[in-house]
Amino acid sequence: MDRIQWRERLPGLVGRLLGRDRPVAGERPRRTNPDAVVDCAVYVAGRREPGRPHYADAYARARHGRRAFVWLGLHEPGAAVMAAVGRTFGLDEAAVEQALADGHRPTVRRLGDVTLLVLRSAGYVEHGELTATSEVVDTGDVLVFLGDRFALTVRHGATGALAPVREAVQRRPDVLAQGPWAVAYAVCARMVELYGEVAEHLERDLERVEESVFAREHGADIQHLYQLKREVVEFKRAVLPLSAPLRALLDPSDAGPPTALRSRFAAVADDLARVVERIGAYDELLTSLVQSRLAQLAVEQNDDMRKIASWAAIAASQTAVAGVYGMNFAHMPELHWRYGYGGALLLMATLAVTLHRLFRRSGWL
Repeated sequence: MDRIQWRERLPGLVGRLLGRDRPVAGERPRRTNPDAVVDCAVYVAGRREPGRPHYADAYARARHGRRAFVWLGLHEPGAAVMAAVGRTFGLDEAAVEQALADGHRPTVRRLGDVTLLVLRSAGYVEHGELTATSEVVDTGDVLVFLGDRFALTVRHGATGALAPVREAVQRRPDVLAQGPWAVAYAVCARMVELYGEVAEHLERDLERVEESVFAREHGADIQHLYQLKREVVEFKRAVLPLSAPLRALLDPSDAGPPTALRSRFAAVADDLARVVERIGAYDELLTSLVQSRLAQLAVEQNDDMRKIASWAAIAASQTAVAGVYGMNFAHMPELHWRYGYGGALLLMATLAVTLHRLFRRSGWL
């Protein structure tokens, strides 16, 4: 235990030895992290120090330790919390405002001594069947602020939880020993992994939609195809822009990740490229399915129009005969014939049957 920890805990230990429940005079009340803090820890030489200190205390310890940094994780912080965090870690006002908003485009840029890496998270939304309003892909934001002795992650949205990322990377002290950039690598790797999982789920949805489009009995609803198309486009907007920031991180002339992590970032960029190719293929397939379904609808509408025209012609033949004999002119053939009424009905039936057979033979009915 280091000197700072002993200094903080000594008054409390004395109080417990003397049997006093109240803190001794001069002892600082223990600060607690706000609700927006998901986790806060100090890492020394790639290993997590025990406990979950207040982020200000953790940063103070990290600044005075060798090969130490603090990783603070926030989920949808409020303005007051983010302002306090910004003052502690030396973030400028623009960085604090950006951390409070969502809907960012993936990017990487320098904010003074701090590097900001913005990523989009994605998650697949389970659904029984695709409808015109089904939500298939849910997206969010993950902002990673990297300083000399800290890594600050701010997450917006329900997707992209970073607790599994922290648990996984803590089992790899050799990676965490590289400092705050190890957090950026772990977050990027997790986001790209989530992209791959969403792409696999989308592929199964596309297979079902493709089967329904070319089904003989009932084709897919065009609104369902449009909805899936919108969800794929949203997913594409979240994934595709990340390629440029990852390429920028691999530039050796830029003050980016340490050399030991560049190969890992390169592997993440390769995985992202494969996901981007898959999404592009899905987008093209959906476009083809939409065009195929529109062509099917045009054929179905043409068939319906031919059927309507055929029945209209049959009805017109009956109307013509009935209209002629309903004029009641003084001199009309068979007007006073005993079987004229039956003959007219027989003529109308003959015309209807004949036209129906002709239309059936031509494929209109």
